[in-house]
Amino acid sequence: MIKKNATARLIHFLVGLFVACLALAVILALAVPIGFYGMAMYLSPTLPSTQEIKTAKLEMPLQIYSSDDKLIGQYGNRLSLPITFEDIPEDLTHAFLAAEDASFFQHSGISIKGLGRAVTEAVTDDNSQTGGSTITMQVAKNYFLSSERTLNRKLTELFLARKIEDELSKNDILTLYVNKIYLGEGAYGVRAAAKKYYSKSLENLTIAETAMLAGLPKAPSKYNPVANPERALTRRNWIIGRMHELGYITKVQRDEAIASPIGINLYKEKLDVNMPYLAEMTRSTLVQRYGKQVMQSGWRVRLTVDSKAQTDAEAAVLKGLVAYDHRHGWRGAEANDEPLENFRRYSNMSPAKVTKVNSRSFDAVMPSGENVTINWSGMRWASKYISANRIGYAPSNASQIVSKNDIIRLIPTSNGNWQLAQVPKIQSSLVSLNPATGAVNALVGGFDFNHSKFNRALQGWRQPGSTIKPLVYTAALEKGYRPDTIVSDSPIQVGEWKPKNSDQRFLGDITLRRGLYLSRNLVSIRLLQAIGIADTRSLLDQFGLDKEKLPTTLSLALGAGQATPLQMATAYATFANGGHRVQPYFIEQIYNYSNNLLFQANPQQACAKCFNKDLEKRNKESIENYNQSIEDESKAANSEVIVAEQDVEDTEQNDKAIDLSVYDASPQADRLKAPAVQYALAKQAPRILKPRVAFDMADILRDVVQRGTAVRAKALGRDDIGGKTGTTNDAKDAWFAGFHPTNATVVWMGFDQPTTMGRHEYGGVAALPVWMDFMRAQLKDTPRQWVPNDKGFTSTRQKKKTARTSKADDNTSEKPVSTQTQQRTQLSSEPAAESNNSQTSRTESRRNNDVVPQNPLSVTPVETLPPMPE
Repeated sequence: MIKKNATARLIHFLVGLFVACLALAVILALAVPIGFYGMAMYLSPTLPSTQEIKTAKLEMPLQIYSSDDKLIGQYGNRLSLPITFEDIPEDLTHAFLAAEDASFFQHSGISIKGLGRAVTEAVTDDNSQTGGSTITMQVAKNYFLSSERTLNRKLTELFLARKIEDELSKNDILTLYVNKIYLGEGAYGVRAAAKKYYSKSLENLTIAETAMLAGLPKAPSKYNPVANPERALTRRNWIIGRMHELGYITKVQRDEAIASPIGINLYKEKLDVNMPYLAEMTRSTLVQRYGKQVMQSGWRVRLTVDSKAQTDAEAAVLKGLVAYDHRHGWRGAEANDEPLENFRRYSNMSPAKVTKVNSRSFDAVMPSGENVTINWSGMRWASKYISANRIGYAPSNASQIVSKNDIIRLIPTSNGNWQLAQVPKIQSSLVSLNPATGAVNALVGGFDFNHSKFNRALQGWRQPGSTIKPLVYTAALEKGYRPDTIVSDSPIQVGEWKPKNSDQRFLGDITLRRGLYLSRNLVSIRLLQAIGIADTRSLLDQFGLDKEKLPTTLSLALGAGQATPLQMATAYATFANGGHRVQPYFIEQIYNYSNNLLFQANPQQACAKCFNKDLEKRNKESIENYNQSIEDESKAANSEVIVAEQDVEDTEQNDKAIDLSVYDASPQADRLKAPAVQYALAKQAPRILKPRVAFDMADILRDVVQRGTAVRAKALGRDDIGGKTGTTNDAKDAWFAGFHPTNATVVWMGFDQPTTMGRHEYGGVAALPVWMDFMRAQLKDTPRQWVPNDKGFTSTRQKKKTARTSKADDNTSEKPVSTQTQQRTQLSSEPAAESNNSQTSRTESRRNNDVVPQNPLSVTPVETLPPMPE
């Protein structure tokens, strides 16, 4: 009986336990979905809209082009090249399914089997190649979530994956995946990866290559075929085996793919022309306006600069620097018995190591391994003397110039040989503007960007010397003076100071015209004293100089302030365009990656009235011609061309930008296409000079070339150019600012830390030859023309030929300007002109202000660029 009761209690207990377990199971079974959906309801309001995926930003490098569509710079190491589902090769789809999610087309966004397998692998430390996340979950993470490993982030990923599956098709999800997934080497998406790793388009990839790309999402750094080829090969072969297991490829295809080498052929964007100063100033301006994200925007920026003009400018600057070095002697080798690979190439100067020295020649090896021989003719310039200023000895043997194992520089010659060279210590810059619009034609910031990234054309604040005199004289013309006004070039006393008569020849009473083309300092001082310093500073400010950097003493007349080459070019453009102030700019157009026009420059123009006179007719003809060209191109290429339609009457269109984040998913060319048409009414640039004043000053500056301090420029054989030399005290800065009606160009030369350039290094010797070399190329085949004359009057030179006769110099014209001033100042002077009438002395001295580098100046005002899309 007792035994029977015990059995009954045991049975009762087991039944109760079973019921309790069953109840617990039921509760748990109900709790999981209830908890899942409860969590879904909790997270749902915070989940982003899947519609946002379609407008998600894809990252592509910023590309910079010249006006003639040469790629001159590229920034950003991330590359996304979006494609459509139809563009994805079948083998590529199979490779990614085999590697990441074989059941992608069967599951609903979450693979329980995959999650279980991932947990098992983690617990057992299995080194399997599989993962737990589905392709849909990876899309959710890549487009919306961070890579942090938290429970909340993982749950959000699961719920977002389900939402994506509900709202998008499988084809859409797979397309989003292959467009966004990071595959190493800065490549986002399969098209970018195919280009980066194999320099191929997707349709040309082999099975082995598609498998290699498919192996990267799991760990782009671990399985990178560049950094870890052995690991990458192992994973590639595993994926090829999976493709065979899943029936995607045959056994023969599998064996052939596994036997294939890695075959990496890394792609590197090749610039058509490397113009780093221009590229960097563009990048800097855009980053200032939009932030660093602009370097991944995919924007394609077209500049105003023509690559040929820029090449001419760089060649002219280099030639001028080399010529200066030749005038001042050989400084010796850069190093001795050091590895050649430690020395980089600058401009066209290649490093080389001397291997053998003969009596009248030496042999050297180039970085490429090429052996060259430098004959005596290639080092004759260095044989003149060894010194900085012609103080030393003149070598007669090659061994006195170089030694074995010396690291030296070589530059190519026109006859195909090599010449000994040295990296210049002196620097130079050049700025060339279109006087009608302010568009930058060319800009050189220094000897070589890799040698010094400091852009002297924009950032180099230096004393302008006598190049400022025409601006001062212009202030006098605006006050009513004329080119034939008589001004005294007699000794002047400033306070208790007066020049020494022993070393200066004074010309007495001369015309204002002659005073400028001979660069007479005392004439400039008297004019400034007569017209007033305050009014002159105000006009110089209108010319484009910084008023705060101009002195308030009479030293202003001799260039004691500070200005940049860009500012001086802006000022001289006023003389070339008839008296208008144009605003320098260099960004002409901005396109997004789909070649949609985002921005079109519409600068104020010196002759906007001329431009707008028949605007409607010209626009109609241009649109017809453009549409015809597009139609012809479309027929020839059998491709679709996107045309940005613009309203010709909309003068505010430059402020409207197309959304950067919306990309055409169809395959796009990797380069900028033909420019889209953009028409707008041109606006008139403000007039700051009377037409006659501008014309008269241009005419006087033409005399500077014909008979004054820049007479060397007559070698160009043109009478439609003008300009002014400039040399500061102790020859620390040499300038030439010149113009033609189509071009205003300024050249500066000097040391970064203001130091004398040496004896006889005047503006007409150091800077003018650079200007001439550049302008010779720019004016080739350009017909003669002269400065616009709006009022129809002729030059003073034509109306009063007697103005420059001896009669004018004998005080038979107007009363001379006062010869006295009550202010004490320090003065500088301009070197003598290359003519009998230009024996200007350099006995006066003035204050020298050391240049402190400033932050870069934006040539194109950032306010005129389009707003960054939200």
